[in-house]
Amino acid sequence: MSVQKPSLILSMLRMKCPSCRKGDAFVNKQIFPLGECLKMPDRCPVCAQKMEVESYRGQGMNYILTMLTFFLNIFWYWPIFGMSYKDNSIFYFAGTSAFVVILLQPYYMRMSRILYLYFLIKYGSGPKFKEQANQ
Repeated sequence: MSVQKPSLILSMLRMKCPSCRKGDAFVNKQIFPLGECLKMPDRCPVCAQKMEVESYRGQGMNYILTMLTFFLNIFWYWPIFGMSYKDNSIFYFAGTSAFVVILLQPYYMRMSRILYLYFLIKYGSGPKFKEQANQ
């Protein structure tokens, strides 16, 4: 009897370990308190996969998510408020987009770490998976 592999996208959105897709990748499930929102355990509690793989923690991914938000904000802002080069509406759009990005930044910082880990760590590469394979 084989165990079904958990969904990649759902595991990313739920911020689960990339190796087993079951253990929590962050100590706190919630973003608040903000001072502790990025704390990760040293190893996954389920599969013992090392969670902090490199000193780089996905800042490039955060930049991509931020820029994507700025561009996607056009789709809801333009039909509601309109934009023109003849008035200050472009500046209002930039201010509104900056506000939205600031509100989403704690979530984006966590998501960028998760995306980075999912790029580096393959499913089933944790130490407990290797022990089971050797038995």
